[in-house]
Amino acid sequence: MSDASQPRNPQGSPVWDPSHQGTGPSGPSGSGSRSPGPHAEDGLAAGGVTFAGVLMLVNGVLAVLQGIAAIAEDDVYGRIGDYVYKINLTGWGWILLIVGVVSAAAGGGILKGAAWARVTGILLASVSLVLQFLFLPYAPVWSIVLIAIDVFVIWALAVYRPTAR
Repeated sequence: MSDASQPRNPQGSPVWDPSHQGTGPSGPSGSGSRSPGPHAEDGLAAGGVTFAGVLMLVNGVLAVLQGIAAIAEDDVYGRIGDYVYKINLTGWGWILLIVGVVSAAAGGGILKGAAWARVTGILLASVSLVLQFLFLPYAPVWSIVLIAIDVFVIWALAVYRPTAR
């Protein structure tokens, strides 16, 4: 498109000029090699993955404490009537304890930048999401909060693209 055929604003300059906006087909540097999605240098993705690592670490510790409470005293959580996914609270305690320990370890790995920890984190957050759904009758508000945290962790770990070294 020639300069004369572009629409102009009242000051006479082109309304849209992609040449200085960094929006052309090759991007701001002209390389065109950048893949889509957030990268390590993007603040939101890098901050999100760090926050996800902290959340997994804290969520793991809290799941361990929740598991210990369920193992030690079956009276900690209220009794429910008939529930489709009924399981003994001691069983829930062991499940939460094991998932919590592994989740805390993966959270620490994410904070150290380990690639295995990102994949493990996504898997563990997915498992935690399902487990918290099944735990809803015992602690509904807490389960909903943890489900929301798990969704954020999955998103943050899935969109993060570390730069190659």
